[in-house]
Amino acid sequence: MRMMQFVPLVIVASLSSIARADFTRNIMITAYWPQTNNMVRQFSSSSSQNPDGWAGEDWEGLGYNIHSFFPEFPGQSGPNWGKGEGDFEVDYQDTVADWARITEELKPVAIITFSRGNAGSSWEIETRHRRRARNRWSPDYSSPTLPDENIPIFQALPVGTDLFTSLPIDDIRSAVEAAGIIDDVYIDSTGTGGNFLSEFIGLHGVWYNSMNNSPDAAFRNFAAGHIHVGVDTPYDAAVQATEITLRTLTSYLDTVIPSPGTFATGLLGIAIMGRRRHW
Repeated sequence: MRMMQFVPLVIVASLSSIARADFTRNIMITAYWPQTNNMVRQFSSSSSQNPDGWAGEDWEGLGYNIHSFFPEFPGQSGPNWGKGEGDFEVDYQDTVADWARITEELKPVAIITFSRGNAGSSWEIETRHRRRARNRWSPDYSSPTLPDENIPIFQALPVGTDLFTSLPIDDIRSAVEAAGIIDDVYIDSTGTGGNFLSEFIGLHGVWYNSMNNSPDAAFRNFAAGHIHVGVDTPYDAAVQATEITLRTLTSYLDTVIPSPGTFATGLLGIAIMGRRRHW
């Protein structure tokens, strides 16, 4: 009888401990060309890229750590910024390597990838990204100019596969639009992210979510997607829109991330019920 009472409580303690460890509080955001790299700079923990200090730790007391990664473009000027240097250079091979390294380090609970979009002031929220054949991607800036056919994402996804955003896109659109700081805020519900690095990194984000969004994932990811930022979006507006987007995302995460206490309570109830049946 004593053994029957003791074992379920040990199981509850062990499983509730696992439940508390199955997701982080790290949100990963990436960017490519200006102004997208500049608008996320405050969230870089690199002292060389962000000498003013990392703002992302428990950002605004919301319980999430925001980590940004982006290239720099020393000596370059627009509109054609080129490859850049550092994390996530505008290069297929560099993006693949950096993606694997950084996601392994952060195990992000959510991901937003940003890149430069069309002319004008805009916030274009993408809904889908497509796994294209190798020769259907536009060449990047240095040899080899196309992604390798053997990269992990190509091995995992058949040609023509579409993967979809899991960001709270309607809420993001409404919140950014309500701020009145960007001329055109919209959801692209028909197209894809293009056939260059914007699509490529966006595809990586939604792919990561598809592999890590189940309740039994080692480190669960609850949301991922891509946003194109208009070339002529003013810097201050882009920073504000980024912050609004992140607040909207964290509010959404609060509604979908399970409470460890709730999980443990449910298991305790099961254990107690099981014990009573033996009595």
